[in-house]
Amino acid sequence: MAVEAARARFLIEESRELVLVLDSERTLIAASRRAREVFPGLAVGSEAPAELLEGDARWTPVVVPYELEGRREELVYLADSGGSSAYEELRMGFTAAVSHELRTPLARLLALLETALLPGANQRQLLEQAQAEVKQAGELIDDVLFLSELETGREVVSLGSTRALPVLEEAVHEVRERADRAGVLVSAEGDAAIELPLRARMLRVVAQNLAENAIRYAGFGASFTLSVGVEDGRRVLTAADDGAGVGEQDLPRLFERFYRADHARASRGTGLGLAIVKHVVTSAGGTVEARAGLGAGLVIRCSFP
Repeated sequence: MAVEAARARFLIEESRELVLVLDSERTLIAASRRAREVFPGLAVGSEAPAELLEGDARWTPVVVPYELEGRREELVYLADSGGSSAYEELRMGFTAAVSHELRTPLARLLALLETALLPGANQRQLLEQAQAEVKQAGELIDDVLFLSELETGREVVSLGSTRALPVLEEAVHEVRERADRAGVLVSAEGDAAIELPLRARMLRVVAQNLAENAIRYAGFGASFTLSVGVEDGRRVLTAADDGAGVGEQDLPRLFERFYRADHARASRGTGLGLAIVKHVVTSAGGTVEARAGLGAGLVIRCSFP
C-alpha cells in the first residue's frame, strides 16, 4: 500500500498536466508541479482558489470524484480552454524562431566558403571562421533538443538534491579559460552545506548557463560570482556581475527563448541559455528573477523553498 501511495504521489507530481487533489472540504491535498508553476499561490493545506474550480475563459476544470478508505476526494484537471489551437500557435512560433536562428550561422558559413574559393583568399583563416559557424549551429541544435526534452518530461529535474557549492566551483573551473579570453573574472562562493532540490546534472546546467551568459555579455574587465545562501528561509542561487548590465525594459524578457538585448545581438550565444535556466528552476518548484545590480551589472536570483 505504501508503494502504491508513493507511486500515486510521483505520478501526480511529475504530470505535465495541471492536476489538483482536493478533500471533501475543497482543501488542497496535492498539486502537480506544472500546476504550481502556473498558479504560484497554490499551497497544500489551504482552500483551493474558487476561480480555478469555477473555470474561466482560460481554464476549464474537469472534476473526477472518488472515495478512498471512506474519504471523499476529488481529482481536478485544469484543461486549457484555448485547446489545441493555442498549442499549435506556440509550436509554430517556436519552429519559426528556430528556423530564423539557424539561418544566420548557415548564411555566414555559405558566404565564408564562397569567399574561400576566390583567388588570393586566406583559406586557412576563412576555414577557421567556417568551423566556428558550424560549432555555433551545433550549439543551437543541442540547446533546442535539450529544452525540448525538458518540456516533454524526458528529463526528471528534481529527483533528489545536491550540495550546491562543489557543483558551482566545478562550473566556474570549466568556463575559466573562456572567461579569461573574454576578460571576465569568475568565482564561486557560499555555504558548503546548502543543498538545492536539483539533480547534479541539472544544477550543473543551470550554473554553466548563468556563467556563460555573463562571459558573453558582461564585458571586458567585469567580475562574475556564483553564490549560494539562505535568504528569508529560502535557498538562493545568485549569479551576479558588475559588467555592462541590462536596460530596465529588457529585464522582463531575458528568459524568453532567443531574446537578446540590443547590445548583445552580435553575440555568438544561442539565446536559449536563460530560458533553460528558468525551465529547470521552475520545474524544481523554484522561481527566477533578473534585476539590475547596484550601480551596474546584472543579478539573477534562483530561489527555492
